[in-house]
Amino acid sequence: MDPEAVRKYSALHAKPDGLVLQYGTAGFRTKAERLDHVMFRMGLLAVLRSKQTKSTIGVMVTASHNPEEDNGVKLVDPLGEMLAPSWEEHATCLANAEERDVWRVLMDISEKAAVNLQQEAFVVIGRDTRPSSERLSQSVIDGVTVLGGQFHDYGLLTTPQLHYMVYCRNSSGRYGEATVDGYYQKLSTAFVELTKQAFCGGNEYRSLKVDCANGVGALKLREMEPYFSQGLSVQLFNDGTKGKLNHLCGADFVKSHQRPPQGMEMKSSERCCSFDGDADRIVYYYSDTDGHFHLIDGDKIATLISSFLKELLVEIGESLNIGVVQTAYANGSSTRYLEEVMKVPVYCTKTGVKHLHHKAQEFDVGVYFEANGHGTVLFSKAAEMKIKQLAKELEDKKRKAAQMLANVIDLFNQAAGDAISDMLVIEAILALKGLTVQEWDALYTDLPNRQLKVKVADRQVISTTDAERQAVTPPGLQEAINDLVKKYKLSRAFVRPSGTEDVVRVYAEADSQVSWDSAGEKVGSERLTTEVAGGGGGEKGKLF
Repeated sequence: MDPEAVRKYSALHAKPDGLVLQYGTAGFRTKAERLDHVMFRMGLLAVLRSKQTKSTIGVMVTASHNPEEDNGVKLVDPLGEMLAPSWEEHATCLANAEERDVWRVLMDISEKAAVNLQQEAFVVIGRDTRPSSERLSQSVIDGVTVLGGQFHDYGLLTTPQLHYMVYCRNSSGRYGEATVDGYYQKLSTAFVELTKQAFCGGNEYRSLKVDCANGVGALKLREMEPYFSQGLSVQLFNDGTKGKLNHLCGADFVKSHQRPPQGMEMKSSERCCSFDGDADRIVYYYSDTDGHFHLIDGDKIATLISSFLKELLVEIGESLNIGVVQTAYANGSSTRYLEEVMKVPVYCTKTGVKHLHHKAQEFDVGVYFEANGHGTVLFSKAAEMKIKQLAKELEDKKRKAAQMLANVIDLFNQAAGDAISDMLVIEAILALKGLTVQEWDALYTDLPNRQLKVKVADRQVISTTDAERQAVTPPGLQEAINDLVKKYKLSRAFVRPSGTEDVVRVYAEADSQVSWDSAGEKVGSERLTTEVAGGGGGEKGKLF
């Protein structure tokens, strides 16, 4: 490690004056032209993290569902999981360091994290299809090489595919082969095996319309289709041949606007789904015979999957503990259906994938999905070994159920939420259970709900507890919310500060549209306002 070489290269990737960025759940994200220095420095950091863990580390260049003009970067830890929180702090510190301090900050991180600087380092890199991504990937490579790290550039990948590659490399191939073909083979083989029973039963050939958000998911799904085409036909829309990334399309657009993406013609009762720009989110939807749009979000995806898994576990007679992890944004109807009908325990965590993922790891089978369609299923090593052993030992129906569970384990990308993997799981379950998209949607009826984003001068005035469902400060706020919601059946509401900007996020739900609209009016009333700036001496701002 040569400090002069680092200083020389760092000067070629200079930080813009006054720019301060924060590493969050999604890594760094901002306008692409501001990110050159960040990419270089994340290459440096990836080398240190690789040395410290003695493992391959991933660097993904993407801004997911953000506009095409943006970009971003996040690091992937050894088991395909998100970067450890302590290293998020190191990333923020390094990204914001002044030019003259970069080497010193690197040495500080090395000392604090007990990094053996003589240890070899290996970094794998992936990128999405944004015009800026190839150039910014090269900046990452510059950072890796100047610290003497080795690297493999996978080029265009979905974000979940890079997570998969990292996990494969650090499991000595036990999780799978660390190639794009290995990813396609593993998932497709599991899908075909899982659906054999459904398709040999005379089901009609299944087809699905997929909105790929003009992103990398289109390239990868088109490459992968021949591997599973005997069980599913996919028709791709917004495939990147025209149109901008995430513009009027993609999972985030469909969920936010509650309407189909541009460029997709929907016939009555056709199954349709949307990925986001880097293919780590998925939502389903359809149009009924009256032309009304119906969204099937992450809550209903989690319900379908966890119900299916619970039925298989009951069939094989194993008492493996299964849990569903939600956030406060999960619709109350989904929680009630899981707990009261399916008898599946539900747990609530703070908003953010890292919190859900961490909680899901506590179960033999942990299911988590955010309402936005980001999620997966985690199987403990002990549960995976047990299920795969039972698939060999049991007889008749029990053995078939165990084999199906074993295929589900291989079909899920347990390293990260993965739109392609989730899509194949959903399609397999619908086929096996003989469910139409309307029947899936009818498992329960969502409570009418409203989400608001209110700009405030200082979001830190609000603090929360109980997985962000109860406001602790300012005094009197939670009492006011309680007074409001107790007037309406099956109602609840909460406020929480945004993690990234000075806004307060508000959620409210009630038993009917009338109550919802009425609650919405109350939410905007002067009765639920508070001082939100200057520690109590600033402007008045409505929190609801």
